[in-house]
Amino acid sequence: MFLLLFCGLLSFGQNEALFEQGNNQYRDGNYEAAISTWETVLERGEHSAALYFNLGNAYYKIENLAESIYYYEKALQLAPGDAEIRNNLAIAQNNTVDIIEPLPKNLFNTWIANTSQMYSYDGWAIAAVIFTVLFSVLFILYYFARSSSRKRIYFSGSMLALFIGLLSVFFAFKNYDTVVEQRAGIVFAASTQVRSEPVMRSEVSFTIHEGTKVEIINEVDDWKRIKLADGKEGWMLKEHLKEL
Repeated sequence: MFLLLFCGLLSFGQNEALFEQGNNQYRDGNYEAAISTWETVLERGEHSAALYFNLGNAYYKIENLAESIYYYEKALQLAPGDAEIRNNLAIAQNNTVDIIEPLPKNLFNTWIANTSQMYSYDGWAIAAVIFTVLFSVLFILYYFARSSSRKRIYFSGSMLALFIGLLSVFFAFKNYDTVVEQRAGIVFAASTQVRSEPVMRSEVSFTIHEGTKVEIINEVDDWKRIKLADGKEGWMLKEHLKEL
């Protein structure tokens, strides 16, 4: 047991040292060296929003747009509420060829989407646990309180905690569905034709370019059926796509 703990701490220390080494290389303008160092950390099984964010920045510096967007998206999965990640991702996306207007949402769905992205699904799950415990404590205090004024305060507080806890559970499941259940990918080819069927002789529906984010909804042999934010669908070669 002690040996396993020691090995874990040693590995963590080595990863931290490599992470800082990559930071120094990045500050010195050695972007490719920084990428190599940080990817070594990834290969060791270390994953974090900061690591993905730094890789996105480094790839953007060497003008590798697809890799840059890919790693910004990976960072955003772990820290959906981070404004700096969102800002850098938006800057990178502004350099892509394709301009895709998302399908419009009503105000309620927009609020749901924006609120759920404030935290990761782990963050919402922790919030759900905290407010469930708070509900339990307040309800116990309400049950044993003698004065009616305190009973009202404890009861109101417990109901509010329960409501927020249930909302947290809802947002946790929504984020889990978005990040884990819904498959997405980034186009890595300079340009690729999206066809009506998963065969080369089928009709070309439209063309998309490097850095475009797509939703993956099906897969057949060497093809993946993808959907764009504007609702367009079709089949593209999976070798032109890197899944998030």
